[in-house]
Amino acid sequence: MSVERFLKQRAVNVVVQGTYTLHRWYDPQGKLRTLACRATRVSPFRMIVDVPVTGRVGDRLTSYFSEFGEFHGNISDTRQRSILLELEMTPEKREWMADKLTWLEKKQKDPTVQDERRNPRFVPQTSHTTLTMADGSVHICYVIDVSATGVAVSSELQPPIGMPLAIGSCIGRVVRVFPSGFAVRFVERQDIDALMRLIVRTDQATGGGSPPIPVAL
Repeated sequence: MSVERFLKQRAVNVVVQGTYTLHRWYDPQGKLRTLACRATRVSPFRMIVDVPVTGRVGDRLTSYFSEFGEFHGNISDTRQRSILLELEMTPEKREWMADKLTWLEKKQKDPTVQDERRNPRFVPQTSHTTLTMADGSVHICYVIDVSATGVAVSSELQPPIGMPLAIGSCIGRVVRVFPSGFAVRFVERQDIDALMRLIVRTDQATGGGSPPIPVAL
């Protein structure tokens, strides 16, 4: 898609700081370089991003934005010092993205609009972690979003409401089930600064033999 065509589509003009890595751009030590960037117009499918290195049409990159989390995608058009990035994401995250953009647009029109959640959620930079069931079996799950008091995940499993389990190292109980996943409330409120270290725990193989999760939570 071209920038001109995207400018005629429904999208939100919002400035969000981020970083990105071009898959073919290396530093003198041979490592992929991470560069700063800024999204200026965003939809659930693509975004215009101001960048220091534009790359070429078709180049793949990985980006991270504080408001939206991590994206993989490719460049479909370029302008001087900006790119049009086609976003790759799951249907669940695309739905989340649409809701987030709707809220940001409302807040732009009315700065007094506040997030109604008492514990605001955010999208973690790392999307996958471990789900440990009560019997000690370990599976991989996808993190939709997370807050200090709980996390929403998507997995091939759909545990019932009330089941104790652990997401990464955080123990909790399933409190809500929805078509694309389920929500877990932590037993204890977590410190935001340490939360991702506790949530992200992918060093265990699926189906491994972790200790069972305590049932009496």
